[in-house]
Amino acid sequence: QVQLVESGGGSVQAGGSLRLSCAASRYIYSTYCMGWFRQAPGKEREGIVGMHSGGGRTDYADSVKGRFSISQDNAKNMFYLQMNSLKPEDTAMYYCAAWLGQCTVVAGGLSATYWGQGTQVTVSS
Repeated sequence: QVQLVESGGGSVQAGGSLRLSCAASRYIYSTYCMGWFRQAPGKEREGIVGMHSGGGRTDYADSVKGRFSISQDNAKNMFYLQMNSLKPEDTAMYYCAAWLGQCTVVAGGLSATYWGQGTQVTVSS
């Protein structure tokens, strides 16, 4: 049973914007930490942001602070990643993930239980 489904990737020029979406089951949405990760070819996976639908601190990676933001729609059990001022170095496969425990990207990277299928983001210069 698929628990997380991403959508919204694509190609954009540097400076542009994209919004990614992640649909979760109701149980995962209300119980787990949720976040976004990315992995570029030949590079290690990088945590971007982590949060919980119930509120609390949102944890952003330094590389995206001020440019990316996470939001949620409780009625739809969905999370979104708004990406602005995109740079070529943001090019990667993006994944949403869910995990229990601390809602930080470090914790998510170590213990994520559920992963989406990934969506490609390509930023051209």
